[in-house]
Amino acid sequence: MTARFTLETLTSEHDRTGFSSGVEALDKYFREQVGQDVRRRVTACYVATEITTSRVAGYYTLAAGSIPVADVPEQLVKRLPRYQTVPVARLGRLAVHLDYRSQKLGGALLWDAMMRAIRSEVAVFALVVDAKDDQVVSFYHHHGFVKFGSLSNQLILALTNRVIGA
Repeated sequence: MTARFTLETLTSEHDRTGFSSGVEALDKYFREQVGQDVRRRVTACYVATEITTSRVAGYYTLAAGSIPVADVPEQLVKRLPRYQTVPVARLGRLAVHLDYRSQKLGGALLWDAMMRAIRSEVAVFALVVDAKDDQVVSFYHHHGFVKFGSLSNQLILALTNRVIGA
């Protein structure tokens, strides 16, 4: 993160009411649902807040999951044991407030999610995401994700060769 923002776990102290990314489904989820999902332990949510104002500039959610080994791209399968599934961290949602666009905050949030997954005490092989549209697919491709599975919007980034602490 740049010095302009701090990244922390979502708490009840964060004001979610005015968050607007321009994608109503992401905004509504953040305003109305994420707190319940966090309390139920079905996801974790992290927010980037502007240091000077404490305003939420962006957020992402992260949860544990698994995918069938048969869906993993061939270039990654050779590293895997012969199990039916492989553990992954699922990046459920990632959004940046409209006022903070074009400041590379989305990439910083993605980097933080990747580093949390790598440092987790729960082993995960990869970070996966289901992108909403072609523009989002391009964002993830730019950051090294590749297609997996039968749907064109399913993307994966292997974490096994990433540098811890970088």
